Amino acid sequence: MRTWATGRAETARPEAASARGASGRARPEAASARGASGRAKQKRPGFTLVELLVTIAVVGLAATAVVLVAPDPRPGVDQEAERLGARLVAAREEALLTGRATTVEFRTDGYGFARLDGATWAPLTDGPFGPERWEAETRATVTPAEARATFDPTGVTDGVEIVLSRDGARATVTVDAAGEVVVE
Repeated sequence: MRTWATGRAETARPEAASARGASGRARPEAASARGASGRAKQKRPGFTLVELLVTIAVVGLAATAVVLVAPDPRPGVDQEAERLGARLVAAREEALLTGRATTVEFRTDGYGFARLDGATWAPLTDGPFGPERWEAETRATVTPAEARATFDPTGVTDGVEIVLSRDGARATVTVDAAGEVVVE
């Protein structure tokens, strides 16, 4: 039994007594089990470097699979043709409502709208009539080759056919002489 300066008495625990020799000093094998500081070693929580690297590799493979399977962010040629058809219908309605000729000019990089003001064509930029660019790699072929569809104040136009193609897909927008727009 040991008495401390505070007056507290301590009895020797059996496991502590077995770890100490007759001299009361800790045996070397008991000290090594506790570590250099004399405290028992505790397993620290956390992940090993190998676990972290494996996790990063799995996440990287999953991200690669998602990127390879993800669809093309560009709208398809059929969607682009639908948008063009809707804007051609709006141009025809603009000609009917304002009583002035409205034209759609097709270029290699897109198309734009204009209205006949007196003797000159003034570009339209408000509402759905702002200039539009074709999506990347989209090719437009206009027949007849003058690359313009003009709606007169009664909504009538010369017939025009616009064929859009990209990556092997095709869509056709046809405007007949009565000004009706058909997307195929």
